[in-house]
Amino acid sequence: MTDHTAQLFAIATGSSEPIYRQLVDQVRRLVAGGQLAAGDSLPSVREVAQALAVNPMTVSKAYGLLEMEGVLARRRGLGMAVAERAPAARKGDERLALLRPTLERAAREARELELDPATVLSLFTDILKEQP
Repeated sequence: MTDHTAQLFAIATGSSEPIYRQLVDQVRRLVAGGQLAAGDSLPSVREVAQALAVNPMTVSKAYGLLEMEGVLARRRGLGMAVAERAPAARKGDERLALLRPTLERAAREARELELDPATVLSLFTDILKEQP
């Protein structure tokens, strides 16, 4: 599952955003976008921590917050899974709200680098068109 974990999550170690928050936001986006559906199992805390080389308590904190929000559910002996009634953020406005913090960080970096907005938008458009 470690290979899958590495594909499921990615952290930016140089980011000002705490790692647990990055994990929380990524799970929210995966659920909102339908990549993770109700009942899907998530990798164990240990697997995520090993794959990302982070402290297991960091992953545990992220999973705990997502459980309190109702996004994840703990299954005795089986680990965490997407809750059957996970808050669905499939509406366009709600999905855009999940993307906004990432775009705000990118915009701040573009301003710091004194890049022309048209050039940045062109680059973003090119990136959107790339195949994953």
